Amino acid sequence: MNSNETLTLARDVEAAMIPIGSKVTLQKGQQAYITQSLGGAYTVIVNGNLFRIEGQDADALGLQSAPKPTGTGVPVTQDQLEKETWGQLRNCYDPEIPVNIYDLGLIYRIDIAADGDVDIDMTLTRASCPVAGMMPLLVKNAVGSVDGVGLIKVKMVWDPPWNQERLSDEVKLALGIL
Repeated sequence: MNSNETLTLARDVEAAMIPIGSKVTLQKGQQAYITQSLGGAYTVIVNGNLFRIEGQDADALGLQSAPKPTGTGVPVTQDQLEKETWGQLRNCYDPEIPVNIYDLGLIYRIDIAADGDVDIDMTLTRASCPVAGMMPLLVKNAVGSVDGVGLIKVKMVWDPPWNQERLSDEVKLALGIL
């Protein structure tokens, strides 16, 4: 969802400033433009600055928030846990571009221990990526929503360096690379 029309914030709302990730409170009555709505969160422009508003706060934008899936309470297998973890990463979008981090090829490794603890190695398209401070938190939040996940550790790695070969074929096709 992209919006060319101005929205008026219906209430005060916590947002993360892009690219640094600092939490701020946007005030009721401020004007906002939605630039991106993917993965259950909104990227908005307010007073010329980019912010990320989480999906549970969609009402502040005058929108309905999508209900989060609830767990079944049934114990999950290691395979199910890994599949759901990868699925959540497919719903984790770079706040600046409309491509998820899985299809960008930013996740190098996921290791899920028997107790549900998760270790993730990830990278960025470049070390000077403006959202470098936000990405590990976005990944932790996405993976933390999976039932059965314990402690989550996200490690930034730079070897091997990211390159366009890591893009999924779907993204390469969309970008005219394939």
